Amino acid sequence: MNMNQLLHTLFIDRCLYRYKSIMNKPGHFLPVMPIIVLLLLAPATITVAKSNGKKGTFSAAVKSPLSGIVYNVKDYGATGKGTTLDSPAINKAIEDAAKHGGGTVLFPSGTYLSGSIRLKSNITLYLSHGAEIVASSNPSAYDKAQPNKWSQYQDYGHSHWRNSLIWGINLKNISILGPGLIYGKGLTRLRNKKGIGDKTIALRTCHNVIMRDFKILYGGHFGILLNGDNNVTIDNLIIDTNRDGMDIGCTQNVHISNCTVNSPYDDAIVLKSSYTLGYNKPTTDVTISDCIVSGGYKIGTVLDGTYKLRNRKKHYGYGTGRIKLGTESNGGFKNISITNCVFDRCMGLAIEEVDGGSLQDLTISNITMRHILSTPIFIRLGRRQRAPKGTPVGNIKRVDISNINVYDADPKNASIISGIPSHDIQNVKISNVSIVYKGGGTKKEAKIVPPEKAAGYPEPTRFGAIPSYGFYIRHVKGIEFNNINLRYEKRDERPAFILNDVQNARFYNIHAEVAPGVAHFILKNVRKFSIDQSGPIENTRVLNTSHKVIQ
Repeated sequence: MNMNQLLHTLFIDRCLYRYKSIMNKPGHFLPVMPIIVLLLLAPATITVAKSNGKKGTFSAAVKSPLSGIVYNVKDYGATGKGTTLDSPAINKAIEDAAKHGGGTVLFPSGTYLSGSIRLKSNITLYLSHGAEIVASSNPSAYDKAQPNKWSQYQDYGHSHWRNSLIWGINLKNISILGPGLIYGKGLTRLRNKKGIGDKTIALRTCHNVIMRDFKILYGGHFGILLNGDNNVTIDNLIIDTNRDGMDIGCTQNVHISNCTVNSPYDDAIVLKSSYTLGYNKPTTDVTISDCIVSGGYKIGTVLDGTYKLRNRKKHYGYGTGRIKLGTESNGGFKNISITNCVFDRCMGLAIEEVDGGSLQDLTISNITMRHILSTPIFIRLGRRQRAPKGTPVGNIKRVDISNINVYDADPKNASIISGIPSHDIQNVKISNVSIVYKGGGTKKEAKIVPPEKAAGYPEPTRFGAIPSYGFYIRHVKGIEFNNINLRYEKRDERPAFILNDVQNARFYNIHAEVAPGVAHFILKNVRKFSIDQSGPIENTRVLNTSHKVIQ
């Protein structure tokens, strides 16, 4: 394929993508198509940079989406054969593009063995069909991790960016696009002790970022790590990886959509707000939509479409693969929306604020889950305080969760909503939720009092077996449940709900399966409780009780 044909193909791909996006919006119909046709027929001229500094002009039948100058990495010495380190040539192409004001750095089909690729402002990396960037296993191919005097407040991987396959700091207008593959073959998923790269893409304090259409295989500690960035779009990625899929921290105005992430050994899509920048910065104005997350498939088999199940006994008994807020949470979270997502063979939704930040105004809706290996819904306020000395306990307020459908949830871990003594979670609303648990809980388990673990790591499995099979609610002020359906597949001797140290709890239209003689609700130290219109449960008002059983 010559350059003219390649650019023509790239443009048609983008036109079709944009056309489908427009057609999916209400009020847009087929008359949009003539506009696309006119664009396809419009003549244009494309300028292609040569490694000797000269420019070649190609007449094209289309207006290329790769506007401006296109810098082909092969023109700068990249072999694309997978045996020679191509990152020096790739970086040379990026530097030349930046020197001329920016442009598109093009990876034609081929295998590009690479160490650190250093992004610059106004640069697009475009990975063509058949193009693979493969991470070298040679430590000398990577830039050294820069010092960070705040590294004690978050894991090593969160504290450094330059020791990555692709990295950028303090940049603007950068994109990574195209249907190619980034294979982190030589990256480590562990703490970097030998200088080997540990992340696929790492960006800090960058502005106007687009990542779209490419794939990541074996992404190292993080497939994507963002800290302090704003105006970010992440769309239509497939990440099949050996640790976190993407960690988005201390960012503003971020849109994550249409992504598939399989991450058996860690979380899939995570929002964080660590202290890595040296100051508290919340993660705000984020949408996560139309994504599929999983943790139950062998790495690489989601990418190749074979979906081979992992051996759970061999692989620690579970796969993580979830959507999560936390654990690092110094700066807090505000204005977050998560909708239209699928959880498959992984852990459930986790909402955690344990490092002194404020988690406020979170909306989660239209979520389906199957084969969930721990708590389906986990909301945790704690005081781990991995933060500078004197940081106060944080807060969680105004969380709205609706239209959740869960099948085959772990029998030991009910959904948990828990603050800590003197620090309540506030104003939670949960509606239109259906959960089918595996069941099998015993009378002995029904007597358990879960430990507080106020300063511990906020993992739901660390609480052990839970004495209720449906929801365990503790240290909460202001909570409402409406239209809740709870069932189990195997007889369970635990009550559906336990409330402990809860104020202002309202329940409507609750349908919870319970075994004969087992209570629907157990209330401990509860004030202002009510339940209405809930089948066999009588309408009940409780002003104040230290202990009450509702059958």
